[in-house]
Amino acid sequence: MSISVFNRRWAAVLLETLTRHGVQHVCIAPGSRSTSLTLEAAANAKITCHTHFDERGLGHLALGLAKVTGQPVAVIVTSGTAVANLYPALIEASLTGERLVLLTADRPPELIDCGANQAIRQDGIFSHHPTATLSLPRPTPDIPAAWLASTLDNAMSVLKQGALHVNCPFAEPLYGGDELAYASWSAGLGDWWQGHKPWLCGGSNGVAVRQNDWPEWQNRRGVVIAARMSAEQGKLVAQWAETLGWPLLGDVLSSSGQPLPCADLWLNNPQAQRLLEQCDMVIQFGASLTGKRISQWQASCKPQEYWLIDHIEGRLDPANHRGRRLVADIGHWLALHPAVKHQPWAAPLSNIANQTHQRVAERLESSFGEAQLASRLPALLPENGLFFAGNSLIVRLIDALAQLPVGYPVYSNRGASGIDGLLSTAAGVQRAANQPMLSVVGDISALYDLNALALISQCTAPTVLIVVNNNGGSIFSLLPTPEAERERFYRMPHHLNFEHAAAMFGLDYACPQDWNSLLATVQQRWNRQGVLLLELRVAPHDGAEALRQLVNDAAAF
Repeated sequence: MSISVFNRRWAAVLLETLTRHGVQHVCIAPGSRSTSLTLEAAANAKITCHTHFDERGLGHLALGLAKVTGQPVAVIVTSGTAVANLYPALIEASLTGERLVLLTADRPPELIDCGANQAIRQDGIFSHHPTATLSLPRPTPDIPAAWLASTLDNAMSVLKQGALHVNCPFAEPLYGGDELAYASWSAGLGDWWQGHKPWLCGGSNGVAVRQNDWPEWQNRRGVVIAARMSAEQGKLVAQWAETLGWPLLGDVLSSSGQPLPCADLWLNNPQAQRLLEQCDMVIQFGASLTGKRISQWQASCKPQEYWLIDHIEGRLDPANHRGRRLVADIGHWLALHPAVKHQPWAAPLSNIANQTHQRVAERLESSFGEAQLASRLPALLPENGLFFAGNSLIVRLIDALAQLPVGYPVYSNRGASGIDGLLSTAAGVQRAANQPMLSVVGDISALYDLNALALISQCTAPTVLIVVNNNGGSIFSLLPTPEAERERFYRMPHHLNFEHAAAMFGLDYACPQDWNSLLATVQQRWNRQGVLLLELRVAPHDGAEALRQLVNDAAAF
């Protein structure tokens, strides 16, 4: 029975060490092997515990919490296939920079590869995707508590982005025992228990470095690309580009207000292309562009200098431009590189963008469906709230057709751009922000993460989840998939609706048939608590076809 007690003391040091590095939220799935970690997380007053029965969704819940808080979030799961279910969230974090600490309970070494139940090879299970990995030994009082604390400290001090995987074997028994046993082992850390600092302080934060030739470049013709960034950063970048007189190509995830709306349409316009070819430099803030046309322009542009600024490390430029990759906080970098007031050098782009935006509104005036929803999305956003964008077709429509407010918080999973865990991530975002939330996802995305409606039902502020039901994966209608096999092997029509799913998880439900009803239903929700699942049933190919036509229209004028 003393083994179970020491397991708890080992876990207590581990969890307390993590709190010294900003871990305030711990997401926990049910399991017996992880008992020591779970009970010590619950006993630590510095930690807020979150639970979910599905490890895949749990990982994405943690991802959403990390997106909003900016702090590392820990996840506790039991051994076996429970661990493997964290893979999608880990991959997303590795690409978008959130910090996750995955605490995976394991069987001790003597139970591996011998036929023991629920015992798999967990060391290295995530391959090269984690930023760092720790394979802890089986807990034993022969190892000083200072070793455990300093080992975790060292790993956390270098965790600037992505995930840390800590594999934690625990031997049985897992329950009971004399709670006073091994008190001297943990007491060996002295007054560390009463403090707030790590046992071992190390690591350094990357700082922005002023580019000495910036005064020269800011007097040239430049283009700003605003990709994924925070609401505050998006607002700063928009002001900075406006001062310089440089056109800003804003992604839906940039929170920049997209001063040149519908860029993913008018970038197909020859006049716009000729204007942009005159630029001397391009500065990109953030990574992961959504739209096809803006991605194509980014890849084909040939400025004299291409700078990419983001706090995430790595090249982040699939086109491999010649230039500078500057790892820095965007806000800090802007402060070191103030803009000098200039008149816009590509003023005609404003007329092209505004005309395109107007034509979109006119074209979709009487076309109720996902394209109209995307173009009018700003009218649905809650005041002082946030927006979570799904993947596949709907996010492309919003990027191409809508103009979101400058500085409005937008969240998504556009690192790996998968559909797994979108509802779970949205639930984590709302839970951490505690603000009203509008979320729009596709039907396949919702079906894939359906049990996360249990998390959505716990949202702490008015929430509207719009599920665009076009009966399958209509994104494939935009791709040159073989027409004969498209329906069966790509779109995969499911012929389902979400009314009973809403009822099962205790959500309010609506299925409006026109824009005015949809608008009124959403606006009413912002004045009351609870969660509304709003299903938008549309014809399978309408959204994809509308986007195709609008792209062609933009090229013609």
